Amino acid sequence: MNVLITGGAGFIGSHLADRLINDGYEVSILDDLSTGTLDNLIQLRKAPGFDCVIGSVRNAVLVDDMVARADAVVHLAAAVGVKKIMDEPSQSILVNVNGTETVLASAAARGKPIIIASTSEVYGKSARIPFAEDDDVLLGPTSKARWSYAYAKAIDECLALAYVQEDRAHATVVRFFNTAGPRQTGRYGMVLPAFVDAALRNQPIEVHGDGNQRRCFAHVRDVVEVLSRLVAAGNVSGEVFNVGNDQEISILALAELVKMRTHSRSEIRFRPYVDVYGTGFEDMMRRVPDVSKLERFIGYRPRTGIEQLIDDVVAQKRNAFGLV
Repeated sequence: MNVLITGGAGFIGSHLADRLINDGYEVSILDDLSTGTLDNLIQLRKAPGFDCVIGSVRNAVLVDDMVARADAVVHLAAAVGVKKIMDEPSQSILVNVNGTETVLASAAARGKPIIIASTSEVYGKSARIPFAEDDDVLLGPTSKARWSYAYAKAIDECLALAYVQEDRAHATVVRFFNTAGPRQTGRYGMVLPAFVDAALRNQPIEVHGDGNQRRCFAHVRDVVEVLSRLVAAGNVSGEVFNVGNDQEISILALAELVKMRTHSRSEIRFRPYVDVYGTGFEDMMRRVPDVSKLERFIGYRPRTGIEQLIDDVVAQKRNAFGLV
């Protein structure tokens, strides 16, 4: 079985490629390397059944050629990261909407099952905790670029589910909550690798806002387990799943825990959102997934604890910095 992973040179995509190759699948990757890197795929270069093409998901001819050769598609390619979205809102919208439209249309036309990656951002400012897949959403105003990613991903979901309703596609939507682990970069606002990078260098650990905002962090290993099970599942078309760990931690507590587990001398500093993202930025105080539906369908939910997750990120970063 051949699985096409768009965005496969990225953080989650490269880990999924590792897992599927190890499980005996053939894997094809399409990535434009805007946020991914070929360094994430070095270990797969000589693996039987592995292929990587550098290109855009907005290239309809290329996408259709690769979908035609695949048996299933996992669409992860997207403009991601709060920093990138705030800096490049128009480009992010086009990639996230037009790219998904292109990949979904090809998969539908060729009868290939597809998993569409969405995000917990679609819940917006909802105060109903934990977030369940059928809950109402409360997004901020379109005048604030912060929300452009959520709107774009909501359109992706609506389009995928419309294809299913019209019997044009076998599509499944996964809403990723915060995912972290080895290979993740802090360049685009990803908080855990940024904290670890600073701690290992004994530089200030920068907390945006007051640090009381609470998040749930899933280990990429658990997320890949979920995706591999969904690829193999036969009863998930038309379904939407939260994918994340439901154990909360405040961002300030995360910074303190990273400092403790790295034995760092770093100072924890607070920086106002306006200094980081400019005026008009909004954040949510809590974001917690209800993963009961996911567990009901595939018999699995992310459970790896935050300390193990931090230790795994630290180990990879120490190796990259030559500290081991």
